[in-house]
Amino acid sequence: MKHEEATLKTRMALAASLRKYMEKKPLGKITVSEIITDCDVNRKTFYYHFEDIYALLKWMLEQEAIEVVKQFDLLVDYEDAIYFVMDYVESNAHILNCAYDSMGREQLKNFFGNDFLKIMKGLINGVEKELGLSVAEDFKNFLCCLYTDAVAGWVVSWFHEKEKISREKAVEYLTLIIRSTLPDVLKNAPKTTEVGI
Repeated sequence: MKHEEATLKTRMALAASLRKYMEKKPLGKITVSEIITDCDVNRKTFYYHFEDIYALLKWMLEQEAIEVVKQFDLLVDYEDAIYFVMDYVESNAHILNCAYDSMGREQLKNFFGNDFLKIMKGLINGVEKELGLSVAEDFKNFLCCLYTDAVAGWVVSWFHEKEKISREKAVEYLTLIIRSTLPDVLKNAPKTTEVGI
């Protein structure tokens, strides 16, 4: 077995064990010892792959959702990407609530922030290119942070709330907001200027 395959297999086993324990108890009560015993690996192996249990959780969530979303052509399929995220959140609500209870809202929102930031940056750059614009980089970064903070915060709130809007309504609203605001914002944004002009 190649090193990459062995690494992936080990990481997947550790993630499966973490998922199993998260079904039984809060994230903060799960120990590395429990996970390594369950996977029949040593402590050194765990720490070779992950800094701590939170890093394992982040990797698990990225593999299951974020990496899949990155495969969508967000200019064409962003509605499908939103549906995928909503389905994932609904089917993993217990795991995400367990993480929420241990980490808190802000920490969990920040947890997803970097990945959402990359996705949103790709979407903004794609719309900019599609419209034939050359928007100032600092404005795009600002816009990217604004959208990311809003979407990540809303997703965390959505799965944690007891009374929430349906997934269909959520996708409809998010799609409407992105479709109607992003192109207009970019059209009216400060443009880059060429050197010497």
